[in-house]
Amino acid sequence: MNRRVTTKITMLLTVLLTAGGNSLIAAAADENPNIILMFIDDLGYGDIGPYGCKDIPTPHIDRLAREGTTCTTFNITNPPCSPSRHSLIMGEYAQRSGKFGMARGLPLPEDRPAMAQFLSGAGYHTAHIGKWDMGNRAQGPLNIGFKETNKTPPKKQITKKGNVQGSRYICLNKEGEEQLLTEYEGEQIHEFINREHSDLFFLYISPFAVHGPNNQMPKYLVDRVPENVQGPRRYLAASIMAIDDQVGQILDTLEEKGIRENTFFVFASDNGADPGEGGTSTPFTGGKGKGTQKEGWVRTPAIFSQPGVVPQGKVYDGLMCSLDIYATFASLTGEDAPNHLDGVNLIPWLQEKKKGNPHEFLFWLNNDPTDAPRRHLVAVRWKNWRLYKYEEPDPWQLFDLEKDPREEANVAADFPEVVKRLNKEFNDWKATLPDWKPMPPPVKGVQIPEGHGWTSLN
Repeated sequence: MNRRVTTKITMLLTVLLTAGGNSLIAAAADENPNIILMFIDDLGYGDIGPYGCKDIPTPHIDRLAREGTTCTTFNITNPPCSPSRHSLIMGEYAQRSGKFGMARGLPLPEDRPAMAQFLSGAGYHTAHIGKWDMGNRAQGPLNIGFKETNKTPPKKQITKKGNVQGSRYICLNKEGEEQLLTEYEGEQIHEFINREHSDLFFLYISPFAVHGPNNQMPKYLVDRVPENVQGPRRYLAASIMAIDDQVGQILDTLEEKGIRENTFFVFASDNGADPGEGGTSTPFTGGKGKGTQKEGWVRTPAIFSQPGVVPQGKVYDGLMCSLDIYATFASLTGEDAPNHLDGVNLIPWLQEKKKGNPHEFLFWLNNDPTDAPRRHLVAVRWKNWRLYKYEEPDPWQLFDLEKDPREEANVAADFPEVVKRLNKEFNDWKATLPDWKPMPPPVKGVQIPEGHGWTSLN
């Protein structure tokens, strides 16, 4: 008997024993949903339709927004890619594990459950596909709660600056043919949903797209991009449109299998746009590379969707972050969330049962002395205020993001009480963190094996 049926029978028996048969319909409606989390790499706030993008068509992401709620103040508390995923999968500030920057290879904590470990314990069939980029070499998806993960297909060999290396985006499929990695993974997603649609599943999709270099996009995809989109943005647009196709395929497959209304779908990005690839965080400035101290690096798209649970076609402006995804998923299981979580269950706010902001304050502290200086960031968010400095000894700068989304006018001298309050909040939060520690010696292991298809614990 599959998990979905077992869960439903357990719920119905509980109702019969406690409240009588009149509540059967209500119990069926409260059945635990499937969960899909799609975490894009380097997708900018201003690069998809629901956030005002006019030059890159994203009809399927637009559809997801119509069938859900678009969140305009969603933040990544631990950019870039590796700490972003670490904090996502653990549901807590990555600094609580000593990760104060990229620190690629730093172990995930093993004394508290990661997201997939919790969901697996709640009866979910857990699967991962795509980029991992967290933990040490001995901590792949199968070691952190996922029952299965897709193998990494061999990559097309290309010559770059005299060196032969694997292409980021062109892989070799099972037949040995060249194929766009996004499309290859899309086929695996389709296969997984078809295979597991009658089971209760959690699918974590982490594409390599739209991380650069996007100039490897196949010509047939680039030719779909509107003619007015030129330069590096043209190739970025092709990559975004390939992701949009993947979203459409997922939605269509869920509908075909009759589980769209019983699937909670979250679409978000690991950090802001890469301006060097033509990305934009409009109306904010900054992003990957030279703009990592600005709002555009930490504010990203986020769409939450489950018909009948999440309001459709709505826009939500409350202050939220990637830490909240774990807590929200935990609430869907009906079980108590782990005590270590820094995030909150967003559903009451999305349903307007709670007012105000899910978080009063959010914090950033990237000060790893071994990290690239461009990634250093010290910041606090409160309401429309953003308090920021590059290094901790620097003076604070204060910006009103409602009046000045481009962060062009430092108003710290005009609002000393705001600076004083946020400085105290930051120091109080920092006092809860461990000290930075250097990276431990590397360990051996293979996080995701090479090949085709899936690998599992069984």
